Amino acid sequence: MLGSTDYNAETTIMTHGIDVLDDAMRSLHISGSVLLRESYAAPWAVTVPDSNALAALLNASRSAHVAAFHLVEFGHCVIESEGGEAQHLKAGEMVICFGGEAHRLSQGEPAEVQPIQSLLTGGHNVQRPDMSTTSDRTALLCGAFLLNHTAFNPLVSALPSLMGASLSRAGEFNNLSGVARLMAEEIDRRSLGSGYIVERLLEVLCAEAMRSHVENLPRGETGWFCGIKDPVVGKAMAAIHERPGDDWSVQRLADCVSISPSRFAARFVESLGDSPMSYITKWRMNLACHDLAESKRSVDQVARNVGYDSPAAFSRAFKKLVGVSPAAWRAKATA
Repeated sequence: MLGSTDYNAETTIMTHGIDVLDDAMRSLHISGSVLLRESYAAPWAVTVPDSNALAALLNASRSAHVAAFHLVEFGHCVIESEGGEAQHLKAGEMVICFGGEAHRLSQGEPAEVQPIQSLLTGGHNVQRPDMSTTSDRTALLCGAFLLNHTAFNPLVSALPSLMGASLSRAGEFNNLSGVARLMAEEIDRRSLGSGYIVERLLEVLCAEAMRSHVENLPRGETGWFCGIKDPVVGKAMAAIHERPGDDWSVQRLADCVSISPSRFAARFVESLGDSPMSYITKWRMNLACHDLAESKRSVDQVARNVGYDSPAAFSRAFKKLVGVSPAAWRAKATA
C-alpha cells in the first residue's frame, strides 16, 4: 500500500504527531451564520425546524449538516427537542443541536408559538418586550453551524444531540466567553468587514464548544472523545490520522504504542466501541467521500490516496460501508 500526505494539515505547530481532534474538525470545514438576535417577554415560545429544513432555508450545500445553536445573553429558557430531550438554559449558556432535530425554545406557555421561519423572513416578533413589559425578559442569539462531509467522521457521531456549553465554566479551555463577547461586539458595531469577522468567530465558537465538551467529560465515559484522550489509544489514533494510507495492521499499531496486539486491540475496543481496523476503514471512507466530492481525482487516485493498491478492492469496501459505488457517490455529491 502507498502512504500519502494528501490529508495532512497544511500548517501545524504539532511536534509529536497530528492532533486527532484538530484533524477531524478541519475535515468538516465548519462555517456559521447568525440567524436571529431577539428579546422575548414571558410567556413566549419559538419553534425551530429540523436540519434539513434549515439547510433549505439557508440554501446550504447537499454535503452540509446544519446544527442550530442558541446563546442566552440574558434571562433564561427551556429548549426541548422533538424527541423529548430538554435542557434549561440561563444567561451565559448555549446549546448546539448537533442531532438536527426540530426543537422549541420557550419560557412559560404562551397563547401563540412563533416559528423561527416567520421571524427570519421579516415577520413581527409578537413576544418582544416593550416599555410596559413587567414580565421576565430573555435575549437570545440564534444561529447555525454548517458541518460539511459528515459521513463517517467520528467526531460527528461522538457529539451529543443537544450539546450544552457554559461561557463561564472554569477550565483549561476558557475562550468561549471571549469569543462570544467579540462576536456580539462585531454584530453591534456593524462596521466594514464585520460580517467576515463574525463568520470566522462563529467557526472558533463551534470549535471552542467542542473542546470544552471534551475537557469536561466525566470520568469513566467511553467513546471517541475518550479514545483521543487515552495515552495509548490516542497515540495510535494520531498515527492513523497522520498516515491514513499506510499499510496498517493491529500488530503495527500495537508496535507504535509498545504493547501487545491483544492488549492494544482490547483497549481500543473498550475505549471506542470499535475495532482498530474498522476505525481505519471508516476514516479512510470519510477522506474518500470528501475527495470524491471536492476534487477531480480519478477513483483510482482516490483509492491509492487512502491506502488501496487495488481500485476494485477500494470500490468493494466503499460500497459495503457507504451503500453505493464511489462513482455513484461522486455523481450525487456533485449534482
